[in-house]
Amino acid sequence: MIDTICNKLDLTDFIEDFKSFLARTKPLHIDGDVNQHKKFIDELSGVDFTPPKEIQNLDSSLMYLKKQGILKLYEIFEFIKIIWYFNYLKKLNHTPIMREWIDKIIIPPEIMEIANYFDDKGNLKPSVDERFLQLANALKRNKSDIKESLSRLIHTKKLSPYLVNTQIHYIDESETLLVRGGFNHVLKATVISRSSGGFFYVLPESIANLKKQQASFYSQRDELIYEYEKIISALFAKFEKFLNFINRDFDRFDHYQARVKFAKSYDLEFVKPSRDNSILLKNFAHPALKDPKLIDIDFSKKILLITGVNAGGKTMLLKSLLSAVFLSKYLLPFRIDSANSKVCSFKEIVAIIDDPQSVKNDISTFAGRMSEFSKLFSKQNFIVGIDEIELGTDADEAASLFKVILQRLIKKDVKIVITTHHKRLAAMMATNTEVELLAAIYDLVRQKPTFQFLSGTIGKSYAFETALRYGISQNVIQEVKEQYGEDQENLNELIQKNIDLELDFKVKQKKLDEDIEKTIRLEENLKEQKYRAEEELRKTKIALEREYQEAINEAKKAAKSSDRASIHRLLNKADKKKKEALTKEISHDKVDFKVGNVVKYAGSRGEIITIRNDMAFVDCTGVRIKVPLKDLKPSGNKKPPKIKQKSNITVQKPQFSSVQLDLHGLRAEEAIEKLDKYLSDALITGYDEILIYHGVGTGKLAYAVKTFLKTYPKVKSFKDAPANMGGMGATLVRL
Repeated sequence: MIDTICNKLDLTDFIEDFKSFLARTKPLHIDGDVNQHKKFIDELSGVDFTPPKEIQNLDSSLMYLKKQGILKLYEIFEFIKIIWYFNYLKKLNHTPIMREWIDKIIIPPEIMEIANYFDDKGNLKPSVDERFLQLANALKRNKSDIKESLSRLIHTKKLSPYLVNTQIHYIDESETLLVRGGFNHVLKATVISRSSGGFFYVLPESIANLKKQQASFYSQRDELIYEYEKIISALFAKFEKFLNFINRDFDRFDHYQARVKFAKSYDLEFVKPSRDNSILLKNFAHPALKDPKLIDIDFSKKILLITGVNAGGKTMLLKSLLSAVFLSKYLLPFRIDSANSKVCSFKEIVAIIDDPQSVKNDISTFAGRMSEFSKLFSKQNFIVGIDEIELGTDADEAASLFKVILQRLIKKDVKIVITTHHKRLAAMMATNTEVELLAAIYDLVRQKPTFQFLSGTIGKSYAFETALRYGISQNVIQEVKEQYGEDQENLNELIQKNIDLELDFKVKQKKLDEDIEKTIRLEENLKEQKYRAEEELRKTKIALEREYQEAINEAKKAAKSSDRASIHRLLNKADKKKKEALTKEISHDKVDFKVGNVVKYAGSRGEIITIRNDMAFVDCTGVRIKVPLKDLKPSGNKKPPKIKQKSNITVQKPQFSSVQLDLHGLRAEEAIEKLDKYLSDALITGYDEILIYHGVGTGKLAYAVKTFLKTYPKVKSFKDAPANMGGMGATLVRL
């Protein structure tokens, strides 16, 4: 089933590439909680580790152990490789969740002892048993004797005339010599084979005797190996449950490590399936495309109906949506902006894409399509993609049929992606609130599809333009248009005008959004400047009050003194302090301002619009503010530029007053979302310095916070807080 859907969605090569990262073949699905799996994958992404080597499937071996069977040495070694790898993982510096999991895998000492019996090639070490060492030495001497014996024969004068060459030829795993006829007069040997030139491959009798001796050594070694196979198999049978457990956990880790290595190799990201009913894709690309255009899709309704130009990417968009759901379902990484994307989870993915026509089964295209549609009514919680929905029958009749079918399916827990180049069905479904329209855009100037999409409208097929582009003459196209009918052509023109208006609206909307954002930034800046001015005035008042109080205190001291000279001296000192305090009061030069003057106020420039009593209304780049005349300063510069499109915007001050944000106990994703909103609120409130508490812990939350701060445009700088404010467990941010 998975292979079929991968083939339909053009994911086969991508999945095969991923599988090459697995230590052994297994289904894509990971048993268990997907949230827990995502946590393990995220943590493993931060660990530097060597992936496991290829391991064979051990299901049959475990079954033999359960039945007290005897495993072959190579089967035992596959278990040993798993033991070795988990022993290696225990030595790594893991994050908390990984460490907790790895530490729970306790390898019995008896199993570890068996693991030490083997070398890297899967052979029992000679040191395990003295008999292995003796046999190894005997085989070594035997091979040396065979080599020396052959060397003596080759250099024998009597045999030399019969030798075709002095090479040693391996025939049927035996060392032979190539000789001419008549060799039997000087050499006792057995003919093994004949060459194409009529010569003989012979096994000398002395070599045959040594080979028999060698076979005996090998037989003894095999018997000894079998003896150890029985011993180890008996021990493994005792720990059969542990071996089952570690075999399953190895598959689990293999799932994780393959995904991590695959993602790092191709710079891919993970999107965990959500319980939300919408699909939001940002900067997504289908894995099969080379140098693709990244797409943004917001599929929140139940049906997405894609219309428009032929060869404009409708089918690939359908496959892309289903592919994103498939890859997210199996926690496979792909190219996407994961932080701003979400994909809902479905029990089943259905792709009605291919032409089901079959001569063998005597089924037509339309009949096959009806058969596939009939199965949908018995399913629940699925997403279905239907390419060219009217395929195989009259488009007008099909439109009415599919309208009713789709209306029935909408009532189920389902999402439907449809492509069509006919407009009737799209027009009939356009009024349904659960239907989102999407049109493939055609560049009329370049006469080419743009492979981009416009939401909320029905697209043209551009059949005539496509035919003209590929060589059909203008005369033929003109005749077709005449026969096609004036009304239909007018409808197409209306659709095209609608598309053009939508595109123009989006351009103007983007410009307006930019102007609004600029205005909001200016208002935030003015609020910040006002806050700083008020704060400076408050500090000045406090300083003046303090100095005045000091003067009063000096006067009181003078009054209490009995020495008249001291009294006069202290009174003079108090009077001096009073005068100094009074001279520090803020004063403003009197300036005669008029309407139209360009003035400065708190770092911003603007033009005076009106003056009422001691107040002036100043236009600062599109924003009118009311300012006391005494706070204005003249500016000799030119008038500030005005924004053509003005927008009335009200920014509500956030309902908080704390300059501290506590993120303890939050997951990284939750913390970043909360931090993002807090920074926006802090800027609007006018804070220029805030403190974020994240704790030390594993360091993951602190890393996520600092990584996000690097990308936030309004953050001037940040550093670890002083020791008395949290130290490394907090970050001090300047805005």
